[in-house]
Amino acid sequence: MRNIDYFDRSADRHPDRAVIVDGETRWSYAEARLMSHRLALAMAGAGLEPEAPVAIFSPNHASVLLVLLGLWRAGAVWVPVNTRNALDVNIDYLNYVRAGWLFYHSSFAAEAAEVKARVPSLQHLICLDRPDGAHPSLEGFMATGGDGEFPDGGDPVGNPSDLVAIIATGGTTGAAKGVRVPNRSWGTLMETIGALMPAGDPVCLASAPLTHAAGPVAMAAIAMGATVVVLPRFDAETVMRAIGQHRVTHMFLPPTALYTMLAHPDARRFDYSSLKYFLLAGSPVSPDKFRQAVEVFGPCLCQSYGQTEAHMIVTWLPPEVVAAAAAGDHPERLMSCGRPSYPVRVEIMDDEGRLLPPGEVGEIVVRGGLVGDGYFELPEATREARAFGWHHTGDVGRKDEQGFVYIVDRKKDMIVTGGFNVFSAEVEAAVMELDGVRECAVVGVPDEKWGEAVTAIVALNEGSALTPDQIIAHCRSRLGGVKAPKAVHVWPEVPRTAAGKFDKKAIRATFWQGAERNVH
Repeated sequence: MRNIDYFDRSADRHPDRAVIVDGETRWSYAEARLMSHRLALAMAGAGLEPEAPVAIFSPNHASVLLVLLGLWRAGAVWVPVNTRNALDVNIDYLNYVRAGWLFYHSSFAAEAAEVKARVPSLQHLICLDRPDGAHPSLEGFMATGGDGEFPDGGDPVGNPSDLVAIIATGGTTGAAKGVRVPNRSWGTLMETIGALMPAGDPVCLASAPLTHAAGPVAMAAIAMGATVVVLPRFDAETVMRAIGQHRVTHMFLPPTALYTMLAHPDARRFDYSSLKYFLLAGSPVSPDKFRQAVEVFGPCLCQSYGQTEAHMIVTWLPPEVVAAAAAGDHPERLMSCGRPSYPVRVEIMDDEGRLLPPGEVGEIVVRGGLVGDGYFELPEATREARAFGWHHTGDVGRKDEQGFVYIVDRKKDMIVTGGFNVFSAEVEAAVMELDGVRECAVVGVPDEKWGEAVTAIVALNEGSALTPDQIIAHCRSRLGGVKAPKAVHVWPEVPRTAAGKFDKKAIRATFWQGAERNVH
């Protein structure tokens, strides 16, 4: 189906149910459907072309989801703009995809003016929450469309090749590439999430940025008929309180947010009994923190693995497996990202294109319905990512005899020290076992003796007296001398990319350039 068909099906079934709740704003499915028609008509009246790239530049806000429904009804393509990026990075990306429309929140009015001046393709700017000079508010713009219904242009099989979105990759190794997301792979994602995470009367809490995985999770929840509760940003106490207040059943967060919640002094005081699925994705989860999370939040913790190019639920580690592993039944599975989900094959491949047997380490490769349509106007990069007829993730991993996948590192993050390969994720997991550690990133640092020295950057919980020597000693006892860090550096925070992942490129640069930074 087309993405808007999933929403319309839910609106047919639950017209009076709230679809979006954001503070005092509360829209029912029937109201949101009416507004999506008004927005689609207004965009068509302003000259919208089929598959026109439409950018949204906003913090989490109810109107972001409404604009998504309207632009998809009109046949446009979503271009999410990461508000954490440097403005120049976003401008380069909008020029690359030739965005013609920009919906923005007034808190980014100055940035929107700069974007308009430097993106020649941009013709239409609409401010989501109020009029902004010559740019109308969303409500004012929708009024130009009238109150009719936008004509249904679908075909019986749901326009499978039409684009839903052009979503930027992380861009940590160069300029971001735009991943072409068609109805085919987006619909597969919606149906996979619905099949794996069913619940009666679902309520989805969105506190992570809607420009990233929280956006697809929210839309998949809407496809299930859920109410989506939007918070403006992640705040541990606000999130924990909102779960009980709204009887939340579904929630996505990256592991770093989970660690912040576990470190909160009041983490065990709130009501989490409604939670069915607390989904973690974006990076591997510390097994020790996974175990703690089950104790705090109950048997609702689950994990998936995917990426922009192969959407989000490539593998699935369900709550019952996590709870069993936390209780001691196959505890090693707390280090797994799960088994392949229904619509894909996931294998391990060597550099010559041979699929490897269980237990051997190689690159994780994927084929099937969750794989997108390659990179926007980058045919060579698309061909490279699809060598040997599979999508290459760039992640190194292994599978066990039962089909559980274990990520051991990014290819580019593997450390070669003294002639041995060390996978940073394994070292990070050992460091994270220590109660005083809030977060950790492990990199290789140039070293005359070892070639690269295993080096850990850690941020400690408030009040922790843990020392670098204690961390090294713990890792030596768990991993041996080769894999244990040669040095541990305590920083106030571990640097992150605009996508919220640890920025190992920036960390390495600190040492390569010889910079001093709160080293103990």
